[in-house]
Amino acid sequence: DEPTGALDSRTSEEILRLFEELNREQGLTIILVTHERDVAEHAHEIIHIKDGLIESREPSPRHAELVVAEEVPS
Repeated sequence: DEPTGALDSRTSEEILRLFEELNREQGLTIILVTHERDVAEHAHEIIHIKDGLIESREPSPRHAELVVAEEVPS
């Protein structure tokens, strides 16, 4: 929950890069809870929750091209 909330921007980026590295290199799934759109965009998918219910799901703009490429049949 808000892993970068009390950090300066440089340290926040380092933590987010570490999460991305753990996901990419070790295949770990990381669930990140944040109110910050720029932090959320480090994820592969953004899930909006309101009143305890999923309101929407969308690929992150940073990873949207990757998702589209995976969905295209070969």
